[in-house]
Amino acid sequence: MTMSLPETMISIGYDAPGGPEVLRPQQMAVPRPGAGEVLVKVAFAGVNRPDIIQRMGFYPPPAGASPIPGLEIAGEVMALGQGVDTDLFGRKVCALVSGGGYAQYCLAKAEHCLPVPPGLPLDQAAALPETLLTVWHNVFERGWASEGETVLVHGGTSGIGSMAIMLGHLFGLTVIVTCGGEAKCAAALKIGAAHAIDYRTSDFVAEVERITGGKGVELVLDMVAGDYVARNLKCLAEDGRHVTIAVQGGVKAEINMAAVMSRRLTLTGSTLRPRSDQFKALLVGEVRDNVWPLVGGGKLRPVMDQCFPLAEAAAAHARMEAGAHIGKIVLEVG
Repeated sequence: MTMSLPETMISIGYDAPGGPEVLRPQQMAVPRPGAGEVLVKVAFAGVNRPDIIQRMGFYPPPAGASPIPGLEIAGEVMALGQGVDTDLFGRKVCALVSGGGYAQYCLAKAEHCLPVPPGLPLDQAAALPETLLTVWHNVFERGWASEGETVLVHGGTSGIGSMAIMLGHLFGLTVIVTCGGEAKCAAALKIGAAHAIDYRTSDFVAEVERITGGKGVELVLDMVAGDYVARNLKCLAEDGRHVTIAVQGGVKAEINMAAVMSRRLTLTGSTLRPRSDQFKALLVGEVRDNVWPLVGGGKLRPVMDQCFPLAEAAAAHARMEAGAHIGKIVLEVG
């Protein structure tokens, strides 16, 4: 099934890695869906840190993925590949994609799509898949978080951080966050964090000890790595778990392995984009069953920062790199 489609579309690309200014609109052929795929007319696309790292030349797309940046989209299904349920035709969906989001049309695996429920604006729908799936997998599946536990999240007002706050709150977790500055701490508390630590003026290790009465937290969601890792481990309670999802502070860390053994700590981490289509389908299914009813009921909405036209993708990247945003940045495509 296919609606009338143009031959070409506008997408965002770049000739060589570099700063935000290398991003530019380009014209290219509209892709056609293969088996198990749908073609989505993109209304909005989410902007995420991996897009920036890709643009800088440090995060190449997986084999077979589109070279166009963009890992999450929302829009209308315009064409179906072989074997796809015909009920998806014409539906509004949001989807996790391995690339291609910064474009007027984007391919997605049918099993990686989620229905946009009534009452959810498409800009907010586009802001959900990457962060929601990342937080769900790393906090609840890799990090084994359970009701009544306390979690430390760095970057509390980022897209990931704000989602971790809200999802943690909905599932009975106490969420402590670190933020840069009083304004961001206040924003994190408004989103639902139990405590917000200004890392510019306070030692978060000492603050976590004070807040938890010396017990520590059961889980750290780490986006910094580097020299934060040793400090994070000091924040953990016995049998605590440390989950790394980004390395913004450096890829190497020096830690006390005797402390890991004696306190029975677990260190893990993951990246979502390179995982198999089958894994992503299973993860989407988990979120559809456990979290999507909260989205449909209006209990979970992403924190939105700013929307930029597709042609101004460079400005969107510059805003994210400046670090002043609170919540999600999206591109309006059509």
